[in-house]
Amino acid sequence: MKILVGYDDTEVSWEALVVAIVHAKVFGGKIHIFTSLEGESGISKMDLVAAEKNLKRAKEHADANKIECETKLSETMLWPGEDIIQYAKENNIDQIVVGIKRKSKLGKFVFGSTAQYVILEAPCPVLTVK
Repeated sequence: MKILVGYDDTEVSWEALVVAIVHAKVFGGKIHIFTSLEGESGISKMDLVAAEKNLKRAKEHADANKIECETKLSETMLWPGEDIIQYAKENNIDQIVVGIKRKSKLGKFVFGSTAQYVILEAPCPVLTVK
């Protein structure tokens, strides 16, 4: 089983990683930890270094739990939700785990929701974590 975790180093994405590790243990799965940096106006070197450091920390946690894991840092013009879906399709992912940040209805309307997009467009089951 291949499990994709949308990871942005927030508390809720860490909780999504923890849940993905549990699922990987139960189902004998492999985890793909995925971070998407949107680069419409360019991605700073500092953002790249921070994202790489955060992915390394997440991978170390999976490794410590003896879970096969790979990380992917995507620098793209795609919106993160689109990037996650594209990666899931290209890699035949069996399950996606994403964290949901609490946001007002107006905030979701104005800014959208990565998790909402992933839930609606995913080619596989999506597990959400609060």
